[in-house]
Amino acid sequence: MQTRKFEAAVIGGGIIGSAIAYYLSSENIRTSVFEANEISGKTTSAAAGMLGAHSEWEEFKELYPFVADSHFFYERLSVHLKATCGIDIELRKGGILNLVYSEKEKRKFNSVLDLPNVTWLSAQEALEKEGHISQEIYGAVYMKDDVHVTPVSACNGFSKGAYQLGAQIFEHTLVLDVEQDGSGFSIKTTSGNFYAENVIIACGVWTNKFFTKSGLANSLVPVKGECLSVINDRLPLSKTLFHEKSYIVPRNNNQLVIGATQKWNDWNEKPSFGGIQEIMEKAKRMMPEIALMQPSRFWAGLRPQSFDKRPFIGEHPETSGLYFAAGHQRNGILMAPATGMMIRDLVMGRKVNQAWQEAFKIDRPVHFQHERV
Repeated sequence: MQTRKFEAAVIGGGIIGSAIAYYLSSENIRTSVFEANEISGKTTSAAAGMLGAHSEWEEFKELYPFVADSHFFYERLSVHLKATCGIDIELRKGGILNLVYSEKEKRKFNSVLDLPNVTWLSAQEALEKEGHISQEIYGAVYMKDDVHVTPVSACNGFSKGAYQLGAQIFEHTLVLDVEQDGSGFSIKTTSGNFYAENVIIACGVWTNKFFTKSGLANSLVPVKGECLSVINDRLPLSKTLFHEKSYIVPRNNNQLVIGATQKWNDWNEKPSFGGIQEIMEKAKRMMPEIALMQPSRFWAGLRPQSFDKRPFIGEHPETSGLYFAAGHQRNGILMAPATGMMIRDLVMGRKVNQAWQEAFKIDRPVHFQHERV
């Protein structure tokens, strides 16, 4: 039986919103999710699904424990969601081979190579692991623990898990306005009005209108990423290939996902010929024979980036009960479990790591303008 009153309402049904709903519902908190389109659509469906705690080291080294923990939780989730929801998030092991083409490039990885389960491979050693990669490489950084999931499956797992725990999911329901109403909030939607004691805004780059509405100067800039997939009926590939934010990810369905462009402040959600050509050229440099494979499909998504490339995760500084979880840029899949648990703990009044609260606080000072990717 549907109700219109909840303890928590999550606005946004991508992987961040769905993870939040899952962890809230796990604590018997009456939760709803409002999604303007379909669960796991938009940015989540465009992602490659790499859990690159190590490959993203340079951007997150100060926050490494947060992303590493989030990465770790997927192992448990993979088993639990399949057993309880029947959804396989397609956690695929094998690691990432970060290809290196010169001694100069290798020096960039000096600090990464000090991490556990990260090793340097000579060109010959790398070719022994993946025989179809470029013969031009100087070597490779092997990140054994950096696995990947299928983002849509992971998001649907969180959403179905939340539903089975009592959450109500409202798809094709656009939230028009959120206003304080007594000790809670009135939520005006295209499916009518609802009430919630707590509201969590988790709708990616479309969070901007809620920042403005709540009196915050924050903004998220879309960084468009274009991708394609090809049918791989020719070559074995067990590991993700990575080089300077370009990647080739092997899927369980005999396809390779290739990405991605990084187009600053581009709101167009359609892929372009030039963008697809750009990523194909980079992919051919990593794995030359990919040029002979048959294209399957093309797509694009809008990554939400904050001024300092860190997400906003926390409670509004002046409005109790209003939370934000947005701005994860290209690491939304990786950070979803940790984000969901952090919001759960904040809503429940539990102790949260002070370093994370400071790093992701909603009103952290802006020391510089948005940094381009």
